[in-house]
Amino acid sequence: MPTILRVDGFRVYFWSHEPNEPPHVHLDKGGASAKVWLEPVRLASNAGFVAHDLGVILRLVRHHQPRLLEA
Repeated sequence: MPTILRVDGFRVYFWSHEPNEPPHVHLDKGGASAKVWLEPVRLASNAGFVAHDLGVILRLVRHHQPRLLEA
């Protein structure tokens, strides 16, 4: 699971083999985890993040979307 980015305590990464799914990234921080689709940017799943963190995550992913898609 290559790490693409570390920012504000979040680790952004992807699994190298997840067939049949649209482009997405996983984010972890402090024991919580989320999965975010990249086109369009939207939350796919959440395990432990509060609403405020999810807003931060979606803004972070939108900001870095070109880099994340390239990876």
